[in-house]
Amino acid sequence: MLLDKVRSIQQSQKKPSVLVIGDLMIDHYVWGDATRLSPEAPVPIVNVKNESTTLGGAANVAQNLVALGAKVTLGGVIGDDAFGTRLMEIMAEEGLATDAIIKDPHRPTTVKTRIVAGSHQLVRVDREVTEPIFNDLEDELTDKLDHYINEADIILFSDYGKGLFSPALTQRLISLAKLKEKKVIIDPKGLDYAKYRDASIIKPNRKELAEAAKTDKIKTIEDLQKAAKIILKQTDAEYLVVTLSEEGMVILDELTYKLLPVKATAVFDVTGAGDTVLATMAYFIAAGLGIEDACELANHAAAIVIRRVGSATTTIDEIIDDIEKDQ
Repeated sequence: MLLDKVRSIQQSQKKPSVLVIGDLMIDHYVWGDATRLSPEAPVPIVNVKNESTTLGGAANVAQNLVALGAKVTLGGVIGDDAFGTRLMEIMAEEGLATDAIIKDPHRPTTVKTRIVAGSHQLVRVDREVTEPIFNDLEDELTDKLDHYINEADIILFSDYGKGLFSPALTQRLISLAKLKEKKVIIDPKGLDYAKYRDASIIKPNRKELAEAAKTDKIKTIEDLQKAAKIILKQTDAEYLVVTLSEEGMVILDELTYKLLPVKATAVFDVTGAGDTVLATMAYFIAAGLGIEDACELANHAAAIVIRRVGSATTTIDEIIDDIEKDQ
């Protein structure tokens, strides 16, 4: 029974060690009220009441893993700037190991600023550079990550398309992981899935899969299988896990599929839900569960966090409670 397996993992003294490699960023929220329009343009005037700064991108994936109880190391590149300093401070506060993070003086730390009035997001402002990192930084990062790949139970690539995962670096890191017999789970971005060749699991959403497979919109399970076969052939991945928003998720290999219906009863904010799915899958696979059980638990975790506003995390206790309510 799944609930018994989860309780056994929760009580275990050994916690999974997870290496998260990815695009690190800050989610910056500006909260306020908007009761009138600007005389300068037909836009709301927001009277700022509060601001908050949280971990975003791969750092949010890592935060989700810590909330579940994992030991987490982060690898990636940030800017040598004030936001980079703040990002490192928050990660240290969250108990994340940051020794495999490199500062690049030639690019800013990625920041997504969301301006929210009441419960409505009015606009998002991004500060970022998406060009690939320099070759010398790729070499430095690979050297740093070699040790942590060896120590990890599982490795996650959180690709947000911000310039970290060039085809060359992605393949170098996957090859290192394969050499050390470590599973790699990837949250992909962009159209070039060939760079993810030999990953264990790739987790696109429906739209991302359709774009990468160069097919029309995916509407039926047959469409989904056809697109998945294209990507599985291209990457030699063991599985694709495709998230379907309000319909749940599907696990696919070359021959079969398994649909896991959504667990959510209410949706307030899907921000960061994909990160929660990725983290929960990885945590429970690293803890010894099969992919179907891990995805079932990720579905429950996603249902919990989308009932909250902003990027959120969940715990094993909350997942257990959610499973019990579902029975």
